[in-house]
Parts: sequence; structure tokens; C-alpha cells
Amino acid sequence: MTVAAYRWTIDQYHQAVNAGVFEGQHIELLNGELVTMPSEGEVHAGRGDGIGTYLRHLLGNRALLRDSKPITLPESASEPEPDLAIVTFQVWGYEAHHPYPEDIFWLIELSNTSLKKDVEIKDKVYAAAGIQEYWVVNLPARRLVVFRDPLDGEYQSKQTYTTGIISPLAFSDLVVSIDILLGLDRWSP
Repeated sequence: MTVAAYRWTIDQYHQAVNAGVFEGQHIELLNGELVTMPSEGEVHAGRGDGIGTYLRHLLGNRALLRDSKPITLPESASEPEPDLAIVTFQVWGYEAHHPYPEDIFWLIELSNTSLKKDVEIKDKVYAAAGIQEYWVVNLPARRLVVFRDPLDGEYQSKQTYTTGIISPLAFSDLVVSIDILLGLDRWSP
């Protein structure tokens, strides 16, 4: 007997979500499979709020920053919910559909207990979708891992930072403090 896992399509997943099948469950669709998402602890939630506020200030109205909302990656049958998605600004938001790869400037995941999934699974899902840049904030180790240059489902560049500044590819004039992202320095408007 051969055992095969059921692979969800994005349409099937949307139907189940809209029918309330997953009510009260925190899941996301990755490569056609339902994956549970861990609850956010205080550090994860607090740092996410701080980074989101900081980046919104830097970006102004140049992009929309979405917190823990789905993005749709049709090629891989994935609908992950990155902690922060920096996407094209649309006045009325994304009412007809979640952002597609062509709408996404870069993605950020905050990792505490999900580091393995974020750097070994999600990086491949995002690279396969052609997401140009993906950042992982490793909360316990206080490191920023930056993935860039997707090609054939893999990022060609992976760099780790512990301090300094960085500019996202889509906004090369933007100066982002790595120390603020890692919680080594505090920022307030």
C-alpha cells in the first residue's frame, strides 16, 4: 500500500477558509500542504510591532506594510502569512486578492521557534515565486539573515548580519538599522 498526502490547491484552500473549516486554527498553505503556525510569544509580537512601526516610518507612502496577512504564490500552491510583507501600495488594499509575487518588494519573518521552517522551507517557496528579497530576523541569536537573487527555486545570496545598516533592493536609498531590527537599539518616532 502506498501512502500519499493530499495536496491542496489555492482555490480549495480558499473555499475551506471561507467556509470556516479552519476557524480558530493558525495555519498556512505551503507547497500544497497545511502547516501549523506557532503562537506568537511576547518578544515576537513586540518586536514585530516595533519593526513594523519603524519600517512604516521609513517607507512613508512608498509601499504598504502588511502584518501577518496572507500572500498568494500560485506556482507553488502556497499562501503563507509572513510576519511583514512590504508590497505595492494600493489605495483600497487587497480586497479582490492577496498580494501576488509581482506585488511584493520584500518579506520579513521573525523567527523564534520557527527558524528551521523559515530558513529551510519558506526560503525555497519564496525563491521559487521570484520574491527578490527575504529577511529572517533570528530573535534568540539576534541575527538578520538576508536572502537575495532567486534563481531556479533557490536564493543565490544568503548573508548574515549582527549589526550595521542595510538597504532593501527595492528601495536602495532607504537606510535600515540592523541594530533596531535585532532589538539592540530602540527607535521611537
